[in-house]
Amino acid sequence: MADINKKYSENVPGRYFVDNTCIACDACCIAAPNHFKMHDDNGHAYLSLQPNSPEEEDLCKEAMDGCPVESIGNTGA
Repeated sequence: MADINKKYSENVPGRYFVDNTCIACDACCIAAPNHFKMHDDNGHAYLSLQPNSPEEEDLCKEAMDGCPVESIGNTGA
């Protein structure tokens, strides 16, 4: 389970985030490419855009569910 206290600083503010357990597998970027990006220098994913519609929310949930190391969190806020 992702830890809000270990989230990457590159995450945009909001309920979804990626923490430092990310292994840069790219699964989230494939599931929700408008919302997750890979950090070019540090080799990890981060949330670049919070979802703004039910469809986007579904994509972010899909990315979170598909993360093999559970690096994506949702604060529910």
